[in-house]
Amino acid sequence: MNTFTKVGLVAIALVFAQSATSVAFAATTNLPPLHQQGAVTYLSGGVGSDQSAALKDAMHQYPLVLEFTGATRHGNEYLADVPVHIADMKGKTLLTATSHGPFMLASLPNGRYKITASHDGKTQQRIVDVNSSAHVRAMFVWPTHPEGSTS
Repeated sequence: MNTFTKVGLVAIALVFAQSATSVAFAATTNLPPLHQQGAVTYLSGGVGSDQSAALKDAMHQYPLVLEFTGATRHGNEYLADVPVHIADMKGKTLLTATSHGPFMLASLPNGRYKITASHDGKTQQRIVDVNSSAHVRAMFVWPTHPEGSTS
């Protein structure tokens, strides 16, 4: 192989490496800000396709994923501004926050937790067992008003 061919192959490899790095960086920059509350690290969002895709890519890094949707006649729609409260089974609060989109990803110590979330005046609870070596996903689905209904 001559020097010209080697230089060409190195240049192509560098272009591919830079492209892969750019894609990974783009996904990272689309993530919402990371927050810390006591022992809990979390982020929430997912409004917009870029941020939603970035959060879906990051889900495997968090032992707890919460998803908030409203059920309609046409399927589910994502919800935002959902108040969330996470407490251990003794009632000690670990997190009180508002999810700024349909997804909340959280890292918290191993244990059993009660998660309370509210939307449109209706509250739901889930009990989850969090383990750092597993991935738990809890879905909260609220019925939404049918189109044309005001009640």
